[in-house]
Amino acid sequence: MNNNTKISVRFFDDREVRAVWDEENNKWWFSVLDIVAVLTDQDDYKKARNYWKYLKAKLKKENSEVVSITTQLKLLAPDEKKRLTDMLDYKGIIALGKQFPGKKANRFIEWFTYSDESIDGKSKTKAYALYESSFIDNIDVGTVRGLQQIYAYLFGGLYDFAGQIRQKNISKGGFQFAVAHFLGNTLKQIEAMPENTFDEIVNKYVEMNIAHPFMEGNGRSTRIWLDLILKKRLQKCVDWSKISKKDYLNAMMQSSTNDTTLKTLLKNALTGEINSREMFMKGIDYSYYYEENE
Repeated sequence: MNNNTKISVRFFDDREVRAVWDEENNKWWFSVLDIVAVLTDQDDYKKARNYWKYLKAKLKKENSEVVSITTQLKLLAPDEKKRLTDMLDYKGIIALGKQFPGKKANRFIEWFTYSDESIDGKSKTKAYALYESSFIDNIDVGTVRGLQQIYAYLFGGLYDFAGQIRQKNISKGGFQFAVAHFLGNTLKQIEAMPENTFDEIVNKYVEMNIAHPFMEGNGRSTRIWLDLILKKRLQKCVDWSKISKKDYLNAMMQSSTNDTTLKTLLKNALTGEINSREMFMKGIDYSYYYEENE
């Protein structure tokens, strides 16, 4: 597996299910151990591995196709080293899921077969493509225009208002975002904020979140916007996989009055891997996961 391999993370019941893109065969391969852990409610890597070892032997005796279509690819193990692990394609995962009785397995299969033809699914595909495009190098970093460029790329053709500053007032969870009537001036003030230090950059990010310039999709666009500022100014980006959904959402809720928790979360997740395709793709996975409804 080379350094350009595309690795994706999906989430079922807040558990990771990792996948690797096979360019040659044009399909995803999914981690068997991740799925076994999900379906057995197992947090212990060794126990999940032992269960799969037992199940694999049982399936082999039954001449199940699940074993015959299993391949091995390298994924990060708990010891932080990349090791060969069993992988199955889409068809294989459906067959594997049927080996587990109960409502959870049925719910997992229903989740796994969910179509990516939704607006979020299509937008996420566009977000992946952003890394490969030359467009990302021409984004006006740290500006309102730059945020509009990102938004238009992610949601162009999906929302009629893609890239347009909202004309209506919006709120979420009882919190009122910036008043639409004054939004133009508010955004000019945010754009003028300094972004030379980590604290200044996060201050700017928090204010842009409070402004919430678009009707929908603000979080997904603004996290990319934040990473581009960090990359340009500090040669850093956020490893979003180090920040749990619960911690991130709680910190963002507090940030309008106290951004200390958010700054701590982001600072502890900073990485110098600013040119890593895997880091970017993983960031997109987590960013879209933060926005999923429970």
